[in-house]
Amino acid sequence: MKTVCIELNDKLAESLSAVIREGLFKTDEEAIRFALIAFIEKQKPALIEQFQKEDIMWALDQKRSRQ
Repeated sequence: MKTVCIELNDKLAESLSAVIREGLFKTDEEAIRFALIAFIEKQKPALIEQFQKEDIMWALDQKRSRQ
């Protein structure tokens, strides 16, 4: 398992503390892990598309440079 240390500005830290106090999550770690998973899942299609476009552009550049 990997450990990651982060710094939060005061507003974000208070928001994190609020969701813990409200009982939505048991710990800061649990809330941050959930947020990261949700972000990755939401962004995954766009990231895949971006990487595919970059691969295509690279291949086209390679083809052009050989002509």
